Amino acid sequence: MTAQDGNTLRFYATEAVAYASRGAKPNYRHLDRFMSVLPAGGSVLELGCGAGQDSEVMISQGFDVSPTDGTPEMAEAAEKRLGRPVAHLLFNDLDAVEAFDGIWANACLLHVPRVDLPGIILRIHIALKTGGAFFASFKAGDAEGRDQFGRYYNYPSENWLRELYSTVAWEDISLVADRWGGYDGKPTDWLYVMAIKGK
Repeated sequence: MTAQDGNTLRFYATEAVAYASRGAKPNYRHLDRFMSVLPAGGSVLELGCGAGQDSEVMISQGFDVSPTDGTPEMAEAAEKRLGRPVAHLLFNDLDAVEAFDGIWANACLLHVPRVDLPGIILRIHIALKTGGAFFASFKAGDAEGRDQFGRYYNYPSENWLRELYSTVAWEDISLVADRWGGYDGKPTDWLYVMAIKGK
């Protein structure tokens, strides 16, 4: 298994139009908090941007956003919304070094197989500038598995995530548990993590 599951990628490729047109709104509570710790006009990499709603908000606030997605079809849908190029980028192809003030990974790293997640977190840490912010969200659980659409999820617990993040030198880590929706329309337990890269 690679850092992005084939069945999950195929789901987003096939459902790109439906996924992009479902009218999902950004989770402003966490997005606003993320933007508040960034320098004005700072550079932001968005991983797994989906239809581009979050990038759209950050661009409107003056940030220099580089939106990316793991499927060309979703990247194309985001391009239509944003009116700018959206790169096709798989998580394990991220090779930037100290390039971004922030990395936003909302509802995307939850698809990375548990065995591969430490390496992806390290790549993200390397891609951030010192003091840079990293946000990610995960569907909470106790064991990896698949949903009704066949998508892979790592379903971490709070303790599992804290142990994962402790393997890299973050200056500050905050983890918030909350309930939010998803593509299936069901109330879901989520874990939201924001970390700051130390010196």
